[in-house]
Amino acid sequence: MANILIVEDEEPISNLIRMSLCKTGYHCEQAFDGETAADLIEEHTYDLILLDIMLPGIDGYELLSYIRTTDMPVIFLTAMGTLEDKVKGLRAGADDYITKPFEMVELLARVESVLRRYHKNEERINILDVTIDIPSRTVTRDGKPITLTMKEFDLLLFLVQNKNIALYRETIYENIWHSDYMVDGRTVDLHIQRLRKKMNWADKIKTVYKIGYRLEVDPDEKG
Repeated sequence: MANILIVEDEEPISNLIRMSLCKTGYHCEQAFDGETAADLIEEHTYDLILLDIMLPGIDGYELLSYIRTTDMPVIFLTAMGTLEDKVKGLRAGADDYITKPFEMVELLARVESVLRRYHKNEERINILDVTIDIPSRTVTRDGKPITLTMKEFDLLLFLVQNKNIALYRETIYENIWHSDYMVDGRTVDLHIQRLRKKMNWADKIKTVYKIGYRLEVDPDEKG
């Protein structure tokens, strides 16, 4: 479960972000000014920091220069939406830049993307009743191999790395088939069906109405 720090001085916005992220399985902490955020960052390690620029006290750019020494990824969330602002933020070291107002589904997708980039070095994943070995691209249950096609393996890994997150079909297609244009939505559905059967996860890979799919992993279960 990724641990995310939300640094946002507008409490209603911060609370909305926190609620949305917690619903998808993330653990969140909040800071409403730069000094509090700096103290938290000094004391804790976060998988991701969502950072407003216009903050009381220490602003987002000052805070970012400190965060860069910790190797924690940062997404700027800000009303400063000109091209110059975005370029400045990315050049300062932010991993992504989202302009307010934004849709929560966009934020979730950007969070997923940055977290995936920072977990590339993870080589073996134990989740539920299986072990996924990424370098060898093998999946085993109780030491016995589960045979998957290349796309099925990629799909499984994508679902696992984003467990408890509702993923749009378009997001799945873009990441597995490496195209931003989904020719046929049934492609995703058919691969999900086959993966459910091979993994015996019919009760774990949930269909999310009008969105897509979610791998549901109870916090008390392994993984």
